[in-house]
Amino acid sequence: MQKQRDNKWHEWLEANLDRFLLFARQQTRSESDAEDVLQESLIESWKRAGESAPKSVAVFATIRRRAIDLGRSTTRRTQRELATGPEARWFEPRFEQREETRLLENAIHELPAQYGEVLTLKNWGGLTFREISETLDIPLNTAASRHRYALDELRKALKGVLR
Repeated sequence: MQKQRDNKWHEWLEANLDRFLLFARQQTRSESDAEDVLQESLIESWKRAGESAPKSVAVFATIRRRAIDLGRSTTRRTQRELATGPEARWFEPRFEQREETRLLENAIHELPAQYGEVLTLKNWGGLTFREISETLDIPLNTAASRHRYALDELRKALKGVLR
């Protein structure tokens, strides 16, 4: 029974880890904070779900909540952010060498936080606007408009740069 539960966990984790980690990175802006927040969120979400796999919306909401808590807390976080700076990367290392990816990453970092989190949840997290509205506790139309505004801002910032 335990082995079956472990297999279920590993399959679910393999299918979802990349998008959760990307969102955690977007929420924390520090690789080590993102990994800490993600680990805690996955454990909490899985325990809360019981025998079944947790819903993505619940995991994203837990990641967001834990990231907010972390941001409010320690001096250690401030010191780590100063040491890391804006060089923390969102995308996997194999993409870091590409100039287009670097430009896109910089443009995303320049977005207002509320646009960036919706963009990340929609485009890389795979959530619907309804799921985003539940995750962020905002109206459905607000989620959709923030996504539209984020895309408009990216188009302006990258006009003539990306193909």
